[in-house]
Amino acid sequence: MKIIRTVESWKKIRASFPVSKSIGYVATMGNLHSGHESLFLRSKRENEISIASLFINPTQFNEKVDYERYPRTEEEDLEILKRAEVDYVLIPLREEMYHDEYSFKIHTTHPVSLVMEGVFRPGHFDGMLTVVLKLLMLVRPKNAYFGEKDYQQLILIREMAKAYFLDVNIVGCETIREPSGLALSSRNNLLTKDEKISAENINKMLRSKMSANEIKDSLVNSGFEVEYVEKLMERVFVAAKIGNVRLIDNVVDKIEL
Repeated sequence: MKIIRTVESWKKIRASFPVSKSIGYVATMGNLHSGHESLFLRSKRENEISIASLFINPTQFNEKVDYERYPRTEEEDLEILKRAEVDYVLIPLREEMYHDEYSFKIHTTHPVSLVMEGVFRPGHFDGMLTVVLKLLMLVRPKNAYFGEKDYQQLILIREMAKAYFLDVNIVGCETIREPSGLALSSRNNLLTKDEKISAENINKMLRSKMSANEIKDSLVNSGFEVEYVEKLMERVFVAAKIGNVRLIDNVVDKIEL
């Protein structure tokens, strides 16, 4: 596994790849877990060259303190990447990724960006799409893999790729869960024992036959501060806080005919 830390070094390596080779790519902000590993393994399985990136993107955080507190776990992350037999890991500097000081950016008004996360995290999707576009242009993969836990993100990246005529297949991958059904997330590590027991009920509620309002009421009664529960795009979405930990999840809405 080769680690590349500058854009210029990466460009030289990328230029050396044969055109015939299929390239798989997974973009991450580090602090990796088994959910990320499943993306690396799929990329490795389906492509001849597998690439991942570790970059904590400052422009998608609503609060500067959240960016500063985001866990930096590069040593542990690299062990996971080695285990998944990733071929190249790009770890670019903030100064290189934003040498323009974010003076050029994606600004989306796509309908999917105007609900749920778009309401509660203003500017988040603009920052996310801007850095993903930069990374896709640097890596130029055939296939790029994103988890369905961030379903709005997945849809918007797919739509952005179409809008900018990017020659890349945006692959959505099923959410990886703990045995309890709780969606894997780096934030799960911040939950206390009691909070985690409560959080394990989120998935059960989403898969129930309850309405969005009933799910919201049940979560509130269980001690959650609920930002939204929505049934959109044939899915059920939730964002809720327990303690100081914000969790999101979504499942396919199994509507009985």
